[in-house]
Amino acid sequence: MTFNALMGTSPNGDELPRAGATARLHTVISGHWSSDALLRLRLRRWPDPAEPHPAGHEVVALDDGGYAHTVDAGTGFVTVQFTPEPDSAPHALEHSDPPTPRWRAAVLTESVRPDDPGPAAVARALAEALRSEGAAFSETEVATLWEAMPLLRRYATEDSALADWALIFRDHYVENSVGFLLAAERAGFAPQWIYALDKGDKTLRRDRVHGWFLSRGYRSATLDNSVVNGTATDEEVRRAREVGSDVDAFIRAAHAEGRRVLMVDDGGIIALGSAHERLVTEQPDAALELTVSGLKRISAATDMRLPVLNMARSEVKTHLAYNEIADSCVRRLRAIVPGAKFVGRRVLSLGFGTLGARVARALRAIGCRVTVVDTDTLALVRAAEEGFDTSRSAHEALRHTRPFLIVGTTGEDALTEADLALLPDGVLLAGFATRDFSLLSERRVATAASDVPGVGVRYTLPGRRSAVLLGDGRSLNLYTYEGIPNRGYDAYRAATLVTAKHLCRSAADLAPGIHLGVVDQVVREAGLFDAYYDTYLADTVQPPEDGVEGGVEDGVEDGGGAHE
Repeated sequence: MTFNALMGTSPNGDELPRAGATARLHTVISGHWSSDALLRLRLRRWPDPAEPHPAGHEVVALDDGGYAHTVDAGTGFVTVQFTPEPDSAPHALEHSDPPTPRWRAAVLTESVRPDDPGPAAVARALAEALRSEGAAFSETEVATLWEAMPLLRRYATEDSALADWALIFRDHYVENSVGFLLAAERAGFAPQWIYALDKGDKTLRRDRVHGWFLSRGYRSATLDNSVVNGTATDEEVRRAREVGSDVDAFIRAAHAEGRRVLMVDDGGIIALGSAHERLVTEQPDAALELTVSGLKRISAATDMRLPVLNMARSEVKTHLAYNEIADSCVRRLRAIVPGAKFVGRRVLSLGFGTLGARVARALRAIGCRVTVVDTDTLALVRAAEEGFDTSRSAHEALRHTRPFLIVGTTGEDALTEADLALLPDGVLLAGFATRDFSLLSERRVATAASDVPGVGVRYTLPGRRSAVLLGDGRSLNLYTYEGIPNRGYDAYRAATLVTAKHLCRSAADLAPGIHLGVVDQVVREAGLFDAYYDTYLADTVQPPEDGVEGGVEDGVEDGGGAHE
């Protein structure tokens, strides 16, 4: 493959020879670059990124509808050839109209001297810039995502109380997180004072989320949940400490400017470990905690001197969000093993709490025979009175049943080493909380393991038996999956924004400690539940007004939803 063959011809048909040079393919990248990026490559090395044709740069239209950009690298050249990819399914949850074009970029180096590192260095920098920009959601995709979250839009009104606050947001990198931070920005948080932190799960489009955050001017990094749970490698801990130090610097810089810092966290990172050993040692001025595990960490810390609003136990999460979470768990479970038969087969469901009860009911609804295990007697009473088979321990249940699937929602070790001897050969293990099957995922028992690509890890058990841990041992509904639909998490993200705005206005008046009643009161006073019902559930067609027939006016169907 020669350089000239890849370059094509100029608009007047002339070839573009580089006498005496050798072309090499450096890398190939696929991405969603805008037309603006195709007209100019915004390299940091250029004096003026807005200049469409800087010195040493040429753009050539190719016969296939693409473009070739050539950059003078001093002793050689670097070329990027953009080729349009065929139409494909959307690379986002929402279908955008018109679809966002997808391109393949081939980065080539051409050096007069084969041993010259200059063009290769330029190519590496260019490829890095292209990956970042090509991964980000396009303007059309974000606009479509934004339209899909009407409740979040409703409450994303500017609030002057946020003008002197900085925001740290730690959660999964999914599309509804993009919606939340866009809403936070529109409500008044300055983009340069937003720090996003990924929890480290292999969510389907985490690279696109990260790219978009960077394109908005936010800081974005990963503070992996494996470090929080004590299961990380030394290298992962080292990287996490670097990120933690950067977060500390962010908080200090905000305070130096007279800003206060709000943390919206999924996991209680501010309270992990002793005060001097935490990944984040600088305390924010207020926090919203989204998880029960995070609340436990914060409650156990004796040095937390800030108000923390409890979203994890709030009405909106308990009654609305958990239904969507459970739905995503079961959808992901069935998708990852599409050849498995579910109807009529035995399932062991470990945990009958807020999430576990919903997952157990959903599995029974598709025909599974579900045995519930819980250490809480009251939970077992509830399960039994709903018609489930019940057991006080996994060990007891495994002695009397042969499940093809074991589901975990406990957030703690759900199986012991003694339980492994009772597992049926080929059993599937699906954990929807990180530590459910950590006995295997953390390799705390001597057993051989082999990857099953796209499915999980197969563990060899005594007696020539095996068990397949689906996914990567973390929350299965976030394993190479988007999780919850944007509309499905719309109400919870809107409630989080409403609560965050209230907290920024009233932080000085709240005593240090965890507050639950405040969240429920603020959400109800904001009218969120009424808005949720009117937007998504009130589907009765209203009688037509005078002069309007069939509930249709100006060509727009009236489904009875809320109008903004």
